[in-house]
Amino acid sequence: MNKAVYIATSEHNSGKSIITLGLMSILIGKTAKVGYFRPIIEDFEDDRVDNHIETVISHFGLDIAIEDAYAITKSKLIKKKNKGKIGEVIDLIIEKYKKLEEQFDFVLVEGTSFSGEGTVIELDMNVLIAKNLGIPTIIVGSGVDKTLEELIDSLYLAYDSFKVRDVEVLSVIANKVQLENIKLVTDGLKASLPTEVLVNAIPIISSLNHPTVKEIVDELNGVVLFGGAFLNNEVGNFSVGAMQLRNYLLHLKEKALVITPGDRADIILGALQANESANYPSIAGIVLTGNIIPEDSILKLIEGLTSIVPIISVEAGTYRITNSIGNIKSKIYADNTQKIETSISTFEKFVDVDDLSAKLSAFEAEGMTPKMFQYNLVKRARKHRKHIVLPEGNDDRILTAASRLQAMDVVDISIIGNRKQIENRVGELGLVFDFSKVKIINPIESEKYDDYANTYYELRKNKNVSITMARDLMEDVSYYGTMMVYKGDADGMVSGAAHTTQHTILPALQFIKTKPDTCIVSSVFFMCLEDRVSVFGDCAINPNPTAEQLAEIAISSADSSLAFGIEPKIAMLSYSSGASGKGDEVDKVRKATQIVREKRPDLKIEGPIQYDAAVDMTIGQSKMPNSEVAGQASVLIFPDLNTGNNTYKAVQRETGALAIGPMLQGLNKPVNDLSRGCTVDDIINTVVITAIQAQGL
Repeated sequence: MNKAVYIATSEHNSGKSIITLGLMSILIGKTAKVGYFRPIIEDFEDDRVDNHIETVISHFGLDIAIEDAYAITKSKLIKKKNKGKIGEVIDLIIEKYKKLEEQFDFVLVEGTSFSGEGTVIELDMNVLIAKNLGIPTIIVGSGVDKTLEELIDSLYLAYDSFKVRDVEVLSVIANKVQLENIKLVTDGLKASLPTEVLVNAIPIISSLNHPTVKEIVDELNGVVLFGGAFLNNEVGNFSVGAMQLRNYLLHLKEKALVITPGDRADIILGALQANESANYPSIAGIVLTGNIIPEDSILKLIEGLTSIVPIISVEAGTYRITNSIGNIKSKIYADNTQKIETSISTFEKFVDVDDLSAKLSAFEAEGMTPKMFQYNLVKRARKHRKHIVLPEGNDDRILTAASRLQAMDVVDISIIGNRKQIENRVGELGLVFDFSKVKIINPIESEKYDDYANTYYELRKNKNVSITMARDLMEDVSYYGTMMVYKGDADGMVSGAAHTTQHTILPALQFIKTKPDTCIVSSVFFMCLEDRVSVFGDCAINPNPTAEQLAEIAISSADSSLAFGIEPKIAMLSYSSGASGKGDEVDKVRKATQIVREKRPDLKIEGPIQYDAAVDMTIGQSKMPNSEVAGQASVLIFPDLNTGNNTYKAVQRETGALAIGPMLQGLNKPVNDLSRGCTVDDIINTVVITAIQAQGL
């Protein structure tokens, strides 16, 4: 059974970050406790430790101190090597790795990627480390500037270097290959390597190779004058603004970085105006050279603009700065979520994840940790792709979430709103957005508007709805989005970031309606606690359910739990445990519990039971020693909305738990409501669970 894997590269700038992120995402989904280790890192100044370590620990929330995630820096390694003390280095690497191995179920080890070091020296060092750690290897190589023969030869040489030292090679991955050459490369590698070695190829992804303005600022020691919130803008190309404005505008391209001396107010203002114009492409930013700051009158004019891209000032002249920018190699860093998610989705698209997972580890962890739960959500949603409509296209959080969902490549998306306004706002926010892959719908201009209005009229005319009222309502984004779901033009809807719960749910209740065996719409939150995922219901919809309704909420919640891979053990919560309590509220819970037992004898249920007895094994066994649920409840049903809503928020705030939801239960098709205080991550999670709900229909 493998407890670790070593990612090795055959050269510098192979793009192994995409492999690290992809593998870590897989491992997080399979294993409760995953560690990360870099034996040797580049030298760093002050608090700027290795970028790979910061990115992985931060994005995946790993419980590892940075100083424990590496063994030695490059400069110290070279000094030891020159003194013939490489054995001491290996001893230190083994010592630090073994500490992580004891703490974690699996450790991902990322090898060296030294700039300026010879390929043979670097490869030999990786072989030596993997050999001494006793762990198998995945080899990564780049196809850039290589012929097919050169790429295959270089990867085979790397493979042979490990095998000759008895290091098992699990997989060989050719990275940065032209998309049209993927099959050619994989066929060539399979012909050269043993059949037990997994072979995959990943294409060049332009957005991953584009540096961001932040990277350019860091590389050039630039000073940010404006647009600091948009430093993650990707730079697709760059050009020097040296000619007259009327001529320079003809050279602007999408995601262009404008390089110009700081006293060229005409170029600066012209580029900013072009960025706002629908007739010119969006720019990524402006670099002002020569340490020249525009005059106060120009700065005041820029400050008053509604749309500002990053504008930075640098000391060197235009020629030197242009050459420096051309030599910048893009990296993936911790706060660039877009690139991280693009990397993970690309890896999972082009690498045979199932076969690689089987080789990585033969064990499955018990239970369901929050990270495993989230990973499996995305994996399930991506497997059977669904189409989700987001009616609130005028909300920045919705647009940001849609951009990230595109990068994750998990669902198809429609956004309701004004196309021009959405395109402008996407540009202002600096989002990466492929408008060819998302539908922007303005209800009144839609070709489906008349059909939707007529359908609504036919469904509601017995409720005194006229055709005029139907047409008016179909201009409302919530009604239009819900009708898309009803007509099958979308598989589900997520709304509520800018609308009330009633506004979101009312259309669904009017014509999507409840399932035949359900008389009540309820909700659950998936509460991702430190070591488990619990289902809380109902915390969002029903103020004071009857015993019969409470029983139905429990059954629906148990089915939802099962559908999302969590074994349902239902606790019907009250202020009393067992038969001792008296009063109307505890009697209601007792009656609801009995109804569930009669309707669904297959379900494990306990009630009434107090919260502590439901989740704490010691207390649960003390109060209810013969219970199958006490101390290990996974589905917690609250007696009323007041109790449920306050409890989920208290647990969320006090423990730092992630609350995914609310997810609505009981409707014929999935419509889910967001909190108006929702974050971008909340929106993404809700879209993913909505897509999974749609798969079950």
